[in-house]
Amino acid sequence: MSSYWGVCNGCLLSFLASVCVGFGSYLVKQEPTLAQFPANKEAMPAAGYAYASVVTKTSVQSALVTDEKAKRCLTTSRFASTQNSIEHPFIGKSNIFKVNRQNSIAQLSQPTIDVMSVTDVKLNTTTKGIELILVTLNSKGLQVSPKTEGNSYIVDIPNAKLQLASGESFRRSKPVAGITELTVTNTANNTLRLTIVGNQSPPQVQLFDSVTEGLVFEVNTIASLPEATPPTAQQPTTTPEQNQEPIELVVTGTPDTRYQVPDATVGTRTNRRIQDIPQSIQVVPRQSWQDQAAVNTIDALRSVGVIQAANSPTNGDVFTIRGFQTSNILRNGIKDYTAGAVSGQSQLANIERLEIVRGPASVLYGQGNPGGTINFVTKQPLSEPYFATSMTFGSYSFYQPTLDISGPLNSDKTLLYRLNASYISTESFIDFFYNQRYLIAPVVSWQIGKNTKLTFEGEFRDQQQAHRTGLPAVGTVLPNPNGEIPLNVNTLDEGATNNRRSLLLGYNFEHRFSDNWSLVNAFNIRSLRYRTDTANPGSLRADQRSINRTRQDYLGPAADDEYALDNHVVGKFKTGSLQHELVTGFDLYRDIVQFDQTMRTLAPLDLFNPVYGQLPGGIVSRINQKTKNDQLGFYVQDIVLLTNNLNLVLGGRGDFVDNKVTNFLKASGNQSQSDFAFSPRVGLVYKPIPPVSLYASYSQSFSQNPGTTFEGDLFEPSRGTQYEVGVKADFFSGKLSSTLALYQLTLSNILTTDPNHLTYSIATGEQRSRGVELNVTGEILPGWNVIASYAYTDGQVTKDSNLAIIGNQLVNVPENSASLWTTYTFGKGNLQGLGFGLGLFYVGERQGDLNNSFSLPSYLRLDAAVYYRLDRLRFALNFKNLSDVRYFTARNINLVYPEDPFIVEGTVSWEF
Repeated sequence: MSSYWGVCNGCLLSFLASVCVGFGSYLVKQEPTLAQFPANKEAMPAAGYAYASVVTKTSVQSALVTDEKAKRCLTTSRFASTQNSIEHPFIGKSNIFKVNRQNSIAQLSQPTIDVMSVTDVKLNTTTKGIELILVTLNSKGLQVSPKTEGNSYIVDIPNAKLQLASGESFRRSKPVAGITELTVTNTANNTLRLTIVGNQSPPQVQLFDSVTEGLVFEVNTIASLPEATPPTAQQPTTTPEQNQEPIELVVTGTPDTRYQVPDATVGTRTNRRIQDIPQSIQVVPRQSWQDQAAVNTIDALRSVGVIQAANSPTNGDVFTIRGFQTSNILRNGIKDYTAGAVSGQSQLANIERLEIVRGPASVLYGQGNPGGTINFVTKQPLSEPYFATSMTFGSYSFYQPTLDISGPLNSDKTLLYRLNASYISTESFIDFFYNQRYLIAPVVSWQIGKNTKLTFEGEFRDQQQAHRTGLPAVGTVLPNPNGEIPLNVNTLDEGATNNRRSLLLGYNFEHRFSDNWSLVNAFNIRSLRYRTDTANPGSLRADQRSINRTRQDYLGPAADDEYALDNHVVGKFKTGSLQHELVTGFDLYRDIVQFDQTMRTLAPLDLFNPVYGQLPGGIVSRINQKTKNDQLGFYVQDIVLLTNNLNLVLGGRGDFVDNKVTNFLKASGNQSQSDFAFSPRVGLVYKPIPPVSLYASYSQSFSQNPGTTFEGDLFEPSRGTQYEVGVKADFFSGKLSSTLALYQLTLSNILTTDPNHLTYSIATGEQRSRGVELNVTGEILPGWNVIASYAYTDGQVTKDSNLAIIGNQLVNVPENSASLWTTYTFGKGNLQGLGFGLGLFYVGERQGDLNNSFSLPSYLRLDAAVYYRLDRLRFALNFKNLSDVRYFTARNINLVYPEDPFIVEGTVSWEF
C-alpha cells in the first residue's frame, strides 16, 4: 500500500500545476473586474456579466453611477435601431417587459444546445437601486423565458446553470424597498431561475442585451410600494459619473428563513438539483436546526427521520439510516470518519447545512456502511462584513455562547475570511455527568483569478466530559423485582473521563479551465488525541440489583490521525446528440490509530444504593497496538442527458484497501490484509413534467472484514446492495419538495460465529432492510415552513450461523417512525417577526438486540418553540420533550441509554 501513497506526489504536482495554470491565466489575461475598473467595461473581453437592476423609490447619493450605464444603454439602443425588437406585455397594468436584443427572434427560437455555467452572483449598488450580476464566461447565448405569478416576476434561462463555489442558491431578503425577496436558483434540467418578489404587485421590468455585457434587467419597484403610483416604462437615461466602486456580494449574511434547498453536492460530487439525482437525498439547512435549538447532530437530523444508533449521543455521531448503523461522515465531500464515532459529538456552530444520502455511496467515497452518508457543509467566507453572536441558557446549567464573523481582508475582496467559535457547558439528569466543548473554526479563501480559488480551513475541538453509559434493560424497559432503576444512576464512577481533542487542517483548490471543464483538489488532516479512563459496566448479577464492572485506563493519550486527499475533474461534452457530465478522479485515505489500554477488576455496583470510589484490582488484560488502514480509490461517473427529460447515471469505482495491525506486546498478534473491491452504480431519472421526477437506481457499497477463518483464509469484504425506485415532486413553484422512495438494501458477508470453531468467524451472515420513505421539506405558505418524514422499515436477519436468530428484527430499527417540525412566522402587521414552532417525533417499538430478547417501547416526543425577530435581534424559547416522555436507545440487554427529559432553552442572538 505504501506504493499507492507515491500517488500523493502526483496529487501535489497536479495541485502545483493547477496553481500555475491559475496564476498564468491570471497574469497573462489580467482581466479587470468591475470593482477595479467600474467605468471601463467596454475594454473587458466578453467575460459574461449579466445585469439585473432593481430601481429604488428614492435615489441614494452615495451609490455608484458611472458612464458605463450610458455606454450600456447606447450600445443597447444601437442594437435596437438595427435589429428586431420584441415586446412581451403581461396581465396587470404595472408590468411592462421589453426585449431589445441583437438577433433576439433567432435567439429565442433556437433550441437549447450549450449549457453555460453561472459561477458567481454579485450585487452592485446604483443611484436607482441594485444591479444583479450573473457571472458566466459567455452571456450572449443566454435565452430567457419571463412570466409573472402573483407578486413575483420570474425569468427562466433554460440553457444556464448556477454553480457557485459555495454550492448554494443565491437569496437576498428585502434588498431594497418594494422588493420582498430576490433569488437565483437552479430549477429543472439546466435551467436557471431569477425570481423578484414585489411587496404588493410584480415590479416593472425592462430587459436589454449588450454584446460586451449580456442581459440587463431594469426593475422598477415603485409600482410595488403601497403608496406609489405605477409609472410608465421609460427608456434608460444617462446618469452622471461617480468615482465609486460597486459593492459585490457573492453571499450575504442575511438569514434565509426557508427550509427548502434544491441542490446538493453529496450525491454526484457536483452541485446538482436533487430532483435530477436517482437516489433519496435530503438537505437540512441551518435555519431548521436553529429554529429547533439543536445542540448536536442528532438533534438536527431527527426531523428527517434519522435515528440515534445504539450508543449514547454524547459519545459520538453514530446514526441508524435504513436499518443499518452508520458513521460515514464527510466534510465538504471529503472523508472525515474520525469526526463521527471517535472524536466525540460534532458541533454545529460552523456548519451551514447537512446533506444526507440514503443507501450505499461507495462509488464516490469508498468503503463505508451501506445505510447512508452525511456530508457536513461548512460555512464559507462572505464578501461583505458580517457579525453574529448568540447566547443560549437552558436546563441543567446549560449555556452556549457563539460567535460568527466574516468579511474581506483586502480592498478588491479577493481575500476573504470567516471565523466561528463556540463553547458549550452543561450538566445532566445523570449523576456527576458534565460536558464542556470548545470549537474554533477559521476559514480563509483566496480568489487567485476569475477561474481559480483556493480555500484554507481549520477546526479545533476540545471535549472534556464524564463518560456516559447506560443501564440494564431489566429495571428500565423490563420489570425488575427490586423495582425500577433510577434513571439518574451513573454506572461508572466519580472522576470518569472521556476527553477528546482534535485539530483539522485542510485546503480546497478549484480551477476552471473553461465553462465546461474544472479541477478540484482537496486535502484534510485530522489529528485526534483522546483518553477514556472509566469503569465499564457489564452484566446484571443474580440479585438483579448489582452489575459487574471492569476498570479501563489509558497509559497515555490514544492517537488517531486521519489523512484524506481527493483529486477529480468535472467535464461537460457531447457525443452526437448526447450531453455528458463526467466526474473522474482518485482519492487517498489513511487512518492510523494507536493506544495502550489496561483493564482491571472492579467491585460490583449496587444500582439501588451505589457506592463509588472503590479501588480497582489487578490488571486482567492489556492492549498496546497500532492499526493502519489505507485506501486508494479510482472512480468515474457519467451523467448522460439522453433526452430533455431523461437522465442516465453510470458510475464505477475500484478500491485497494490495506489493514495492518502491529501488536507491541505479542508479535504473533501482528496481522496484515489487502483487498480489492469494485462498486458500481446505475440510475435513471425521467421527468414526465418539469416538477416531477421518476427514478430508479442500483448501487453497492463495501467494507473490509479484517481477519481470517480457522483455515487461514482471508475474509471477503462485506457488501451492501441496494435497489431503489421513487418519485420526487416540487410544489408551489419549487418552494416545497418531496421524495417518496421504495428500497431494498441487503448487507452480505457479515462475520458470524463459526459453529465448528467457536473462537473463529465465517463471513456468511446476511441482513436485509426494505421499506418505504416519504420526506417533505419547504414552504407551504409565506412564513410557514415544514420538514416532515415517514418511514416503514422491515429490517431482519436473513442468514446467520446461529439459525435461531434468522428472521429476527435488526437492533434499534422501528417498523414505523415519523417526524414533523413546522414553524410559522408573521411577515407583516402588528405581529410581524413573531413565530411559533411545533415538533412531533414518533419512533415505534424496536428490538434491543439481535436475539430479540427484549424490546424498547414506542414513544412520541413533543417539542415547541416561540421566537421573535426585531430587525437584527432575535429572541427564542425552545421546549424539548415537552411531555417529559421516557424513551431509550439500546445497545444490548446490559446497556440501555435513557434519553433527556423535559428541557427548556432560551436564546438571544444578534447579527449585523
